[in-house]
Amino acid sequence: MGFPEKRGDYYRARYKDANGKYPSVKDANGQVIKYRTAREARQAANDEEAKVRAGQLPAAGPVLAPTFGEYVARWYARQELAASTMENYRNHIEAHLLPAFGHMRLPEITRAVVDAWELSEKQLYEVSSVATYRRLLALILDDAIDEGELEGRNPARPRRGRGRRAGRSKTRTAEKVITDALGALLVAERAAIMTGRDDEFVMVILATYTQMRWGEITGLEEKYVRDEVFRVEAQLYELLDGSFVWCPPKDDSYRTIDSMPWLTKLVRDHIARTRPAPCSCHGLKFIFRAASLLPERRITRSQIATEAGVGPATVSRALGQGQVSEESRRRVQEALARLRGAGPTWSDYTPHWGRNEFRHSVFTPAASGWYPSRGSEDPPRPVCVRAEPWPGQVVRGRYSATQSDACWVPIKQGLTPHGLRHSGKAIMEDLGTPKVLIDERMGHIDSSTPAIYSHVTAGMRLRLKQGLTDVWRQALAARAALSPWSPVRALDELLTEHLANPQPKIISQISPILTSLPEGERKKVASELLELLISG
Repeated sequence: MGFPEKRGDYYRARYKDANGKYPSVKDANGQVIKYRTAREARQAANDEEAKVRAGQLPAAGPVLAPTFGEYVARWYARQELAASTMENYRNHIEAHLLPAFGHMRLPEITRAVVDAWELSEKQLYEVSSVATYRRLLALILDDAIDEGELEGRNPARPRRGRGRRAGRSKTRTAEKVITDALGALLVAERAAIMTGRDDEFVMVILATYTQMRWGEITGLEEKYVRDEVFRVEAQLYELLDGSFVWCPPKDDSYRTIDSMPWLTKLVRDHIARTRPAPCSCHGLKFIFRAASLLPERRITRSQIATEAGVGPATVSRALGQGQVSEESRRRVQEALARLRGAGPTWSDYTPHWGRNEFRHSVFTPAASGWYPSRGSEDPPRPVCVRAEPWPGQVVRGRYSATQSDACWVPIKQGLTPHGLRHSGKAIMEDLGTPKVLIDERMGHIDSSTPAIYSHVTAGMRLRLKQGLTDVWRQALAARAALSPWSPVRALDELLTEHLANPQPKIISQISPILTSLPEGERKKVASELLELLISG
């Protein structure tokens, strides 16, 4: 007797064929028919069994199930998702799923096979990343089961807990590194020194005090900088090939963020100074553009992949010392060498900051005082500076160590651009800001019952704006205590304005003392004050 099998919000009809197996009822195109009710599915299954008994249906011959590689190629072609999601899926499939399961037929992918693969992946990658790869595998196999390509339970779906496991704490990710308002100000100043312009100073301050995501900062258009608010309408998402997609903000988190007068002025002064023009790729006036830090040509992963005849994911693994065959690594390195041999052109420079490029070239050196490693041939190295003018003039090049007389001390080791968003949230929590207002500014949605009965009031907004202004003034006062001026023009103007109206009083007493000291002694005292202020 046939029977209905529930699959999510529908039923499929299973019947017994001449071979004693229980396939699903399919249409003329070979697709599994989905029934709305169990009664309909049971009736369809019984009708099929009746045909088998009457000899109207031939016995099903042996049909080989498709390989995972064959099925996932069809599966990926049917997806209609955001460009960022499609790219992530493709990268995970090419780099992690196909090497392990591509040659296997779907029924051969058992739970034991998946568990063994997961264990081997954890030896090479972060636990959270491996969990993402397994979830994608489970999603693909779920669809294979729905389409009748795979029978039984999904082998990639995790089983229920079987008690407490030893070493559970090892699976937890490290806590996000945050900084305070002074730390953000010092990092912003160093970032501007790294690039030789004020743009990055404004970017870091804006990210800290608006809690916008990185793509929302780089995708902020001039028309959305208004008198008292910033409007988040889109983001710039960087793809693996180095191109940028202009798309809605994450989770469609369109929102209006209250601004303080001093922050609006800082951003508008930046706009007046830089005069944003429409970019060549989107034709929109974004207020931030990338800096050309290096004279060398910008080569994208897509260009290397095309030249080497491999995929972008293979290029990433080959250049990042990941798992890849020696032949592929050799082809990627030779392709890179050939591309570097070509002269640079104007189109080789991107108009937008990529997240990784900004972090490696500007933000990490500013926050930690060290250039991060870019591979085995480029180990971490300190940021060498000439001590005057304070906080130092960056020295680059092969002989930077001999041409400098100091190195930057760390402000906050491990801080990332996304850490500024966490830092801004911590500042708001420290001010006692209601959660409903924090969620609104950050673009989060809380569907809990308390959140449904919580509402943002004008008083909340006013108190938060005043609190953030006080935090900003305190950070500016602490910075003025270290040195009354800055090589970053935007900050120097802010310091000059602050010293004309000093707050708090103790800073107004310290600043003249530092100014009266000899250059060498002032530098020493300022450095000691910096370490004390950073350590709290």
